[in-house]
Amino acid sequence: MSLKAQIESDIKKAMFSKNKQELLALRAIKSAILIAETERGAVGSLSHEAEVKLLMKAAKQRKDSAEVYQAQSRQDLADKELVELEVINRYLPEQMSEDKLREELKLIIEKTGATSPADMGKVMGVATKQFAGKADGKTISILVRSLLSN
Repeated sequence: MSLKAQIESDIKKAMFSKNKQELLALRAIKSAILIAETERGAVGSLSHEAEVKLLMKAAKQRKDSAEVYQAQSRQDLADKELVELEVINRYLPEQMSEDKLREELKLIIEKTGATSPADMGKVMGVATKQFAGKADGKTISILVRSLLSN
């Protein structure tokens, strides 16, 4: 079942259970998918990789917004963003643990022959493709930088 079909099914369930917060989050995801499908140059339905990328972007937006709201002492708005983030995370692949990610990055560093922080671009290119949807780009970047500076 495609992500779009799963979202539509879950929207119906949320409507029947009268879960307004979940319904809003699901509609936002569906809206993002429809916008991506109808953009100029789009070829119709999205590939699985494009769907995951779209969800990662939406999750990052919600996480960043929640942090801003918390910093501004607007816990009511932060809670709304965190609920939407929780709903989005249900559709994302399971995130890698930091230890597992560190081990995989060490292998990539060996394979690419990177030896210093100047080689970070080589490692990041491979790592971001390999861990798309499984790890946050910011986390990957921080770990690569620390591994290459040692």
